[in-house]
Amino acid sequence: MKNRITPDNITSLQPNEIFVFGSNVKGRHGKGAAKTAMQWGAKYGQGEGLQGRTYGIPTIQSPGIQNKISIERIKPYINRFIEFAKNHPELTFLVTEIGCGLAYHTVKEIAPLFKEAVAIENIHLPAHFWHKLKLGKDKE
Repeated sequence: MKNRITPDNITSLQPNEIFVFGSNVKGRHGKGAAKTAMQWGAKYGQGEGLQGRTYGIPTIQSPGIQNKISIERIKPYINRFIEFAKNHPELTFLVTEIGCGLAYHTVKEIAPLFKEAVAIENIHLPAHFWHKLKLGKDKE
């Protein structure tokens, strides 16, 4: 677990690393981690999937709190991401605290969606997600 913690502030990527960020369905990468992802190839207009050296997971319908996506609707996006990561063991996926910023979800809500990722060696998760998944404690 300790060697699979996503850094809090990612400023560069190794050649095999993929920056995993929360996006909006319409792919308007204007704020937060989505805006950061633009420097590594996130495509404006693409909300989900591999984009350059990034991978988008939608957590909001479109910019604005009134448009956040429910946990039930986020889960399939995360499941597709986990399946993608399983099929690409040559890549290391650095998952940011998706859904916990502009989408206004909590770590307590989002972290359990990554339960299956615990067993996948090439998926790195934020420390707060690990804390919730491994210890069952909230650290929001």
